Amino acid sequence: MNRTDLTELIAQRRISSGLTWQELADAIDRPVVWTTAALLGQHPIPRPEAEILVEKLGLDVGVIPLLGTVPVRGTDRDVAMSDPTIYRLYEALAVYGPALKELIHENFGDGIMSAINFSIDIDKKTHPNGDRVVITLDGKFLPYDWVSAD
Repeated sequence: MNRTDLTELIAQRRISSGLTWQELADAIDRPVVWTTAALLGQHPIPRPEAEILVEKLGLDVGVIPLLGTVPVRGTDRDVAMSDPTIYRLYEALAVYGPALKELIHENFGDGIMSAINFSIDIDKKTHPNGDRVVITLDGKFLPYDWVSAD
C-alpha cells in the first residue's frame, strides 16, 4: 500500500464510520486543520497519535509506519483547477497576495511569512447575508538574512 491508497482508505473509513474530522482531531488533541491535512497525507503523524487514529478508523496497525513518513507536500496541483473550493483559495491569494506581500514588508521588513513555523485555523461566522468562512493563517515572520556562506 502506498500513501495515496492509504489516504483513499482513510477517507472511506471516516465516512463509513460517521466520524467527523473534528472528532478525529479531538481524539489526538490536535487542531482540526492539522489533523485533516495529516490524514490527507500532508504531515507525518507521530506514532502515539497514529495508533489512536488507526484504532478510531478501524485500520490495520501495519499502516502506522506509513502514517509517520515524511510526505511530498503540495504535489496535487491539478486539483487547484478542478476543485471549486481550492480554486477559490488560489484566486483569493492571486487577488490579495500582492497586497499581503506589500503589507508584510511594510509592517515587518524584508522577509516572508513561514509556512513551516505556522498554524492555521478555520471558523464559521454567522452573517445575515449567509454564513462566512474565516480562515486564519498564523506564520512566523522570517527576515531575509543576506549572509554568504564561507
